[in-house]
Amino acid sequence: MKWKQVTLTLVGLTAGMGLIFSLVWNSQVNTSPSTASKVATASPTKIDSAKETLPAYQTAAKKTLASMSEEDKLAQLLFVGVEGTTLSETERNMIESGHVGGVVLLGRNVKNANQLNLLVSSIKEANQSPVPLFIGIDEEGGRVSRIPSSLSNLPSSERIGELNDKEISEQVGSVLARKVKHFGINMNFAPVLDINNNPANEVIGDRSFGQTPAKVGNLGVATMQGIESEGIVPVIKHFPGHGDTSVDSHYKLPVIDKTVQQLESFEWKPFKQAIAAGADVIMTAHILFPALDDQYPATFSEKIIQGVLREQLNYDGLVITDDMAMGAIANDYGTTEAAVRSVQAGADMVMLTDTRNGNFQNVHTALKQAVEQETVSLEQVNESVERILQTKQKYELNSPQEQVKEDELNEDISQIWEQIQ
Repeated sequence: MKWKQVTLTLVGLTAGMGLIFSLVWNSQVNTSPSTASKVATASPTKIDSAKETLPAYQTAAKKTLASMSEEDKLAQLLFVGVEGTTLSETERNMIESGHVGGVVLLGRNVKNANQLNLLVSSIKEANQSPVPLFIGIDEEGGRVSRIPSSLSNLPSSERIGELNDKEISEQVGSVLARKVKHFGINMNFAPVLDINNNPANEVIGDRSFGQTPAKVGNLGVATMQGIESEGIVPVIKHFPGHGDTSVDSHYKLPVIDKTVQQLESFEWKPFKQAIAAGADVIMTAHILFPALDDQYPATFSEKIIQGVLREQLNYDGLVITDDMAMGAIANDYGTTEAAVRSVQAGADMVMLTDTRNGNFQNVHTALKQAVEQETVSLEQVNESVERILQTKQKYELNSPQEQVKEDELNEDISQIWEQIQ
């Protein structure tokens, strides 16, 4: 079986701000994400030349950031959902005029292969911003699969964990990436790095690679790297760990009452391993950890996002919240309040799958007011938007994606199933 590395070609954009962004995007080096990561950590060759130590995607992101309005910066923080299998006029306008940062596709948005292709194409066409969209989906394998059945499903992470083979895990990651790429999607909310250490946990269960930090870390990182190798953005989840709960955060807020020492020696280990391996995006969990923050769940806890993730674990990548429409947040906080609190706490992007009844505009307006009232600093917004732009630059989201042949991909999936029989 041949696992290919993606090489993408940049395309130009049009007038106004688009011309500026076009020049920026065309200045980047045509490297894979893994190569770009190595460049980012390379030692400087000239002490007096800081520019030479920056990879092209970081330099490009800075230039683009300088050309953006404050309103467009704030819109980049929002990762929105749509309701049906086609775009409504309201949703098209939200993408076209709102200049959102990303669009997430859920099961309700997928009917069949042809429909999904048309939906993704219409989303991309609606984006009038020179900054490309993240288009994300949950494609983990097993029971969490959103891609139409024209492409075969992959085994659950638990099945992959039973083999405990990093090479196969990396192959799975590559195939997961090619499945989403086949439909023009550029981000996969996978792999799950939660440890399955609570038999009563129905929301994670077989979505986890196993019951030990070492297995989950080793196989999770391999899967992450497989996704990354195909030019698709992997999102590891759900920090600080969703494994030891018996409550489903889709419905109400779970509480994990463990000491900091217990969390550090267990739940955090796979995430530490992924961060050391260059993880670009982490999703936070809607869970309360009283030992870390007895007031706010991880989604909008400054003590967890800034104190643990940024400072203690030295993570400088992109932080995305889990969905604000989930019961763990929606039942106790309004969407707008939760979104603003998350940004205040240090999250870079807020996921809003429910944009009905003006939710998108309400959140965008509230963020603008928070900046005006200085409860959210413009400096912090700039830092978040720069991370978003860097990730989009690094994965060359403005370039045409490689075409994936369905029959070849199904054959590769079949070979993975043969290895686990």
